[in-house]
Amino acid sequence: MSQPSVFVGAVSAEEINRTQIVDGQMARHIGIEMVETGPDFMTARMPVDHRTIQRIGILHGGASLALAETVGSIAASYCVDREKFYIVGQEINANHIRPTRSGWIYATARPLHLGRASQVWDIRLKNEEGKLTCVSRFTVAVLKKDDAKA
Repeated sequence: MSQPSVFVGAVSAEEINRTQIVDGQMARHIGIEMVETGPDFMTARMPVDHRTIQRIGILHGGASLALAETVGSIAASYCVDREKFYIVGQEINANHIRPTRSGWIYATARPLHLGRASQVWDIRLKNEEGKLTCVSRFTVAVLKKDDAKA
């Protein structure tokens, strides 16, 4: 029996890469791309290269958080009616577990709470060998577009 989707409408990694990860924004600059969507998760990846390492040659913690917030934000935005609502990050934290020097980092976001006014996401980052490198919790506010103040 297939699991019902937490996402509003159909969503694919290809669509996200085409419409959400765009030129001129941070995610594209550091090489983030969506690689998989499922009924209750999204997975993105980011290269560990000159754009994402720190001075001692390992993945920068801020880059890990940028990846976590990107996949979490995109996933959260697909859990609401995007014509009526938008999401904004409220809080993100992370525990860095294992350093990575090269290759790709994969981040999978799964909802812990999908409320009317807020969402909480669990995001796990793993290296190419599937070893956990970072865990993050990300909270977003769900706001009505009518309430947007420019």
